[in-house]
Amino acid sequence: MTRLRLSLDLDYLVTSPHADFVFNIHAARTARQRLLHEQLAVSPSPVTRIDTEPVSHNRLLRVHAAAGPLHVSYTSTVDLIHHMAAPSSLAEVPVSQLPTAVLQYIYPSRYCPSDRLMKLALREFGAMAPGHARVQAVRDWVHGRITFQNNASDSSTSALDTLLSTVGVCRDFAHLMITLCRALSIPARFATGIDYGADPALGPTDFHAYVEVYLGGRWYLFDPSGTAIPMGFVRLGTGRDAADVAFATIFGGVISQPPRITIEALADDAGRLVTPWHCPQALSTDDGPEARSDARPAA
Repeated sequence: MTRLRLSLDLDYLVTSPHADFVFNIHAARTARQRLLHEQLAVSPSPVTRIDTEPVSHNRLLRVHAAAGPLHVSYTSTVDLIHHMAAPSSLAEVPVSQLPTAVLQYIYPSRYCPSDRLMKLALREFGAMAPGHARVQAVRDWVHGRITFQNNASDSSTSALDTLLSTVGVCRDFAHLMITLCRALSIPARFATGIDYGADPALGPTDFHAYVEVYLGGRWYLFDPSGTAIPMGFVRLGTGRDAADVAFATIFGGVISQPPRITIEALADDAGRLVTPWHCPQALSTDDGPEARSDARPAA
């Protein structure tokens, strides 16, 4: 078990008479990501509410702010109790056996046009035996062909753009891996979080994008950018792609400042300090098939 504490501060200047914000900055609650404590502060005190999406269970902070400065501060402490599995034991789930809620993650989406990369996916991975090893091969292929480069993309960059440019940031790596998995009929979703253990050479701690792939009835973590340690991911939200889980979606005239984020490992109640490390086993912070009434067994 790993205990992590994260904090983030967001600053904006609303330049229009008012603006609406939808923030996805709350740590997710799952059976294996246990929320011990959290605190939210929004100043000045505008109209706010927190909604939970019924399918993803993402928690969304909604803020209606008047003209002027806006400051959002959030802290939380979580225990990560990863489900671990031998990669060789994880099978792909046939489409006929996928839970209904998972089907959306094999369809093309805004940034993941899997229908346009089907020939490439089949050429590169179609002859491989289905299972975790094939998904790992997709991850390694993306990691080997795309170079991490700050400011290499923008909000319009799709997986196809990343494939052609061969450069990107973590969200671009994630979009390309998701696209190739879906082209193989493997459910894959976009995850956002805060990562412990990222290379300091990449700059200040920031929001991180990674991939969760549905294998053996559970969502497993993959990091195609290779910039962080999957065991140190604190999940904020999941969706089809970045359009679903941006940390801030803004309606109105707003000037934004870069987020200020920190994350640290803490000792548990028994005084044990366990820091994230590169684990050879497959990792999941998903609730698991026992928590889903429409789950089906793997083939």
